[in-house]
Amino acid sequence: MALLRTEFARTLPVEQLADVAGMSPSSFHQHFRAVTSLSPLQFQKQLRLIEARRRMLAEGASVSTAAFAVGYESVPQFTREYGRMFGATPARDTKSTRARTQAA
Repeated sequence: MALLRTEFARTLPVEQLADVAGMSPSSFHQHFRAVTSLSPLQFQKQLRLIEARRRMLAEGASVSTAAFAVGYESVPQFTREYGRMFGATPARDTKSTRARTQAA
């Protein structure tokens, strides 16, 4: 998990993660899911989306800048996955979050 947290923008094959953990890929996948309730890929995706959201809100990064900075190769794919996780497009989410923050 530590490697995924520090290297979330890179593509990390499960075989490499398993090797670092000293496990076979299938055993690693099984243990990872037991601990996090997510697959390694789902965990990495969440890390990427959370970091992209942070960059857009805290640093004012554009959608495309944030998407590419966290390892996405496609802005439309980023936008779809962001919407699934946060319930709104990146632009709409950041705008409404900023509005709620300013109102509070």
